[in-house]
Amino acid sequence: MDMQWFDDVLTLLEERNMTRAAARRNITQPAFSRRIRSFEEWLGIEVLDRKANRIEISSALATNEGEIRALVARLKELRTKIVHHDATASEVAIAATHAAVFSTFPDMAIRARAAFQGIRFRIRAANLSDCVTLFLRGDTSMLLCYEAQSVEPMPFGAGVRRGLWGHDYLVPVVGGNLRYSVRDNRAIPLDTPAIVYPENSYFGEVLERSRRHFGTAGLCANPICQTAFSSGAKEMILKGLGVGWLPFSMVHREIESGELISLTNQFGQEPIDVAIYAHRKVDIAEQLVEFWERKTDRLPA
Repeated sequence: MDMQWFDDVLTLLEERNMTRAAARRNITQPAFSRRIRSFEEWLGIEVLDRKANRIEISSALATNEGEIRALVARLKELRTKIVHHDATASEVAIAATHAAVFSTFPDMAIRARAAFQGIRFRIRAANLSDCVTLFLRGDTSMLLCYEAQSVEPMPFGAGVRRGLWGHDYLVPVVGGNLRYSVRDNRAIPLDTPAIVYPENSYFGEVLERSRRHFGTAGLCANPICQTAFSSGAKEMILKGLGVGWLPFSMVHREIESGELISLTNQFGQEPIDVAIYAHRKVDIAEQLVEFWERKTDRLPA
C-alpha cells in the first residue's frame, strides 16, 4: 500500500475530474490514472465507473470521504510522533471543543507543564459530538468540554474518569458601535442584530432549552450570522456586528476594559462547567485530571 494513493483519492474527490486532480498532484494524467488503478487493485474493487466520455466516482468512495480524511490525518500524526519520539516525554492527546481550547486550555497547559516534566499535548479541536467520537474511539485519551449545569454529565461508564476544571457562565455581550444602543439600565432593544448559535450545536441547545433571547435564530428577531465557532463569534461581536452569548472566561478582560458590555441584567447568565474526561487505562491522563481538579482556581467572577 502506498500512502500517496489516499492523497490522490482525496484530491480526486475534491476535483471530481482526473485531469484537474492530476495537475494538483503535479503528475501527468496517465500516471495519476495508474495510481488510482493501483489503489483499486489494493482495495479489491473499482471505485471509478469509467464511461466513454466521463468518469463517475462510486458512492462507496464518496460516502467514506470523511473516514479517509480521518485515517490520513491519524497516520500523519503517527508518523510525526514516531519520528520525533522522546523517551523522556509524555504526549497526551486531548479532544477539545473550540471554545475550551480558546478560553481555558492555555492556563491548564501552563500549570501541567510546571508539574509534569516533559509533558506535551496534542489537541484535536472540534465540535462536541466529534470530540466525543474521537474520545470514545480511542483517538484521544482525554476530552475537554463545557457542560451545562442544568443537565447530567455525559454517562461514559466506569472506564472513564470525570474531573472539573472550574465553573463558567455563558453571558450575553455586545461590542463595537452597538454598545451605544445599550441603555443606562444595561438593556438593549430586542430587535438588535445577533450572532447566534446553531440549534444543533451544544451552546445552541443549552440556550434554546433555557429560552435565552439572542441565543439561537429562533430566539431573536434579527439573527444576522449563525456559527458554532465561539472565538469567531467573539470577533464579530467585538466589531459590533451583533449581540451574542460567550463563555465569561473568554470575554471577562474585554468586559473589564469596556470593549464589550455585559447584558446579564436584562437576559441573565447560563451556568456551565469546564469538564475533563480521561480514560482510566491511561495513567498520565488520569493523573492530569486529578492534578487539574486539585489545582483549580475559580474563574474570574
